[in-house]
This record gives sequence, C-alpha cells and structure tokens, in this order.
Amino acid sequence: MTNLQKKIATITATAALLVNTALPVLAGTTIEISGNGTYSDNDATVSLGQSTTVVQSNFSDVYNRVDADADTGDNDANDNTGGEVSVETGDASVDVRVSNALNSNTAEVDCCPSGDVDVLISGNGSNSDNTVGLKMGSSTELYQENVADVTNKVYADADTGGNDAEDNTGGSVSVETGNASVKVDLATTANSNSAKVGGEGEGGSLSAWITGNGTYSDNDIDLELGSLVLLAQSNFADVYNKVDADADTGDNDADDNTGGDVSVETGDAEVDVEVDNLVNFNWADLECGCLLDDLWVKIGGNGSDSDNTIGAELGQETLAFQGNCAEDGPEGLTDNHKEDCELENKLELDADSGKNDAEDNTGEPDGDPGIVTGDADASADIENSGNVNVLGDVSFDLPEFDFDFDFGLNWLLIWGWLSGTSS
Repeated sequence: MTNLQKKIATITATAALLVNTALPVLAGTTIEISGNGTYSDNDATVSLGQSTTVVQSNFSDVYNRVDADADTGDNDANDNTGGEVSVETGDASVDVRVSNALNSNTAEVDCCPSGDVDVLISGNGSNSDNTVGLKMGSSTELYQENVADVTNKVYADADTGGNDAEDNTGGSVSVETGNASVKVDLATTANSNSAKVGGEGEGGSLSAWITGNGTYSDNDIDLELGSLVLLAQSNFADVYNKVDADADTGDNDADDNTGGDVSVETGDAEVDVEVDNLVNFNWADLECGCLLDDLWVKIGGNGSDSDNTIGAELGQETLAFQGNCAEDGPEGLTDNHKEDCELENKLELDADSGKNDAEDNTGEPDGDPGIVTGDADASADIENSGNVNVLGDVSFDLPEFDFDFDFGLNWLLIWGWLSGTSS
C-alpha cells in the first residue's frame, strides 16, 4: 500500500460521510378523453412535477499544537580521586504523529422519472372539441461544499549529552552519549465531494394517441417535458504546517583530568520529518439522459374535416460547477473563502552532534585524549497534492503522485481501492 493509500484510508475510518439518496416517484399515469357526445367540449390539464434539492456542507477548524521534549544527560562526575570515572547517557527519542481526516460528502440522486404515461383522445362525437395539456417537469439540484482550516504546530526536541567529567584524579575518564532521535509525521486529508446523479432509474415511456374521433372534431394534445440538473461542488482548504525539530547530542566536557586516558564519544543525531497533504477533490458522474426511454405519438382513424394536433416540447438541461478555491459557481457557492485557500509548509530542522571538550588533561605519555563524534542527519519529505476535478465516467491519471484514479468505479469502491481493502 502506498503512503497515499494509507493516508486516504484514514478518511474511511474517521471522517463523517454524509450520504443522501433521493429517488423520484412517478406511478403509471393515464389521461383519457373518450366516448363523449357531439358538440361536447372536453379538456384535461395535468401537471406532474418533481423537485429534488440536496445540500451538503462541512466546516472544520482544527488546531493541533504538540510540544514534545526528551532529554537525557546533564550528568556531573567531577573532582573524583582514584579509580576510573565513567559517564554514560542513554538515548533520547521523540516520535510525534498527527493525522487529520476531514470533510467528505457523498450523494446519489436519481433524476429519472419512473412509470409510464398514456394520453388518449378517442371515440368522441362529431363537432366535439377535445384538448389534453400535459406538463411534466423534473428538477434536481445538488450542492456540496467543504471548508477546512487546519493548523498543525509541532515542536519536538531530543537532547542527550551535556555531561561533565572534570577535575578527576586517577584512572581513566570515559564519557559516552546516547543517540538523539526525532521523528515527526504529519498527514492532512481534507475535502472530498462525490456525486452520482442518475442512479439506476429508468425514464419510463409516454404515448399520445388521437384516434377514431368524429367529423369536424377538433383534437389537440400539448406535451411539455423538461428536465434540469444542477450540480455544484466546491472545496476550500487552508492548511498550515509548522515543524521545529531538533536533535542534539554532545556538549560534553572532560577537562582538567589527571591520570589515565580521556575518551569522549558522542552518539548520532537524527531528524526525520514527513509531511503529506491531500486536499480538494471533486468527482461527478451525470447520467440524466433518461427523460423518456420511449415516446409514441399517433394520429389515425379520425373523421373527415377533423382538426388533430399533437405538440411535443422536450427539453433537458444539465449544469455542472466544480471548483477548488478559484472558481465561481451558482449562488451559494462563491469564492468567498478564496483568500483563505492555501497550503503552506514551514520546516526548521536541526541535527547537531559534537561540541565536546577534552582540554587540559594530563595522562600517560602514550595515552592521547580521544573524541569520537556521531553522525548528524536531517531529512524532510514533503508531498502536496490538490485540486482535482473530474466530470463523467472517465479514467484519470496523476503520474507525478504515482497513483491512478479510476473514476469508472463507484465512489465507495474508489475509497476501498485507495485504502487497500478491495482489489
């Protein structure tokens, strides 16, 4: 499993998933004008409407401050007479891990009407006036917004040493300092929107018939069918990481000793800092081409001099807005957080080994003072990834981050793949 997979996996365990499933319901509908007498005036006006609005918003303000210190040493072995003097300092180790998983919205909305609609004008007498007006509308609005303000401050220090072995007479003097190690892991995962509009619903069918009506009859069917899908996804993330990490070993004094050898040995100093930030991700799959699966229109078998009209107006509009920090959307999703949208990492690393003193010592003629200094190593690994918008059932690749997103999968399966829980 990659580091990124491990990082994203935390969101499945700690972030709140808000799931909305909205399914429109339209049972079978039949509109019929039939069997009416001569000179009758018959009208049927039907309006079928469906409106679905889903609003998902998350606001997170996280502030983490960690002060971690590990100290070993500061021992004194001074003014001793006779025998050997030995000072040994143990290891000092600091390990800090901060993980933030914030803000996830998941929504699945079916915008397709279900059921069948039948409109029939038939068998009416001569000189009758028959009209059916049918208006069907579907409106789906989905708003997803995440705002995350994350501040991580870590102050980590590991110190070993600071020992004194001075003014000792007789025997050898030995000062040994342990290792100082600092390790800091910071992981912030914030802001994810996933939307699937369309679901598995079917559009149903519509049939319109004008048949078998008498002479001089006036027959009209007016159909107005419309569908609107509005999707707006927006993320705003302000992440600030500040890490001050210090590892020090040394600062030992072995001065003014008489007799025997003088040895000062300093352990290793190591600083290792990893910062991973993954922010701002939008994914949407819009499949609302399902206004109607089938449309049947027929005018037939009507009497002489009859006036028969079927008018059908079909319209479908899809609007999608996806933005991470920089793009405007519809009302309610503006760039009012844009000034706070940034990702900043500030690292100050220090690894010090040495600063030992072995001065003014008097020993055997062939016994020279010895000082051995350990290694000092500081390493930092920073990975930032952000601002991804994907619309539609496509495959998307981010090679610079060494991972692939397959957006043809269900969102939960994507999370499963990233977390290593599914193949």
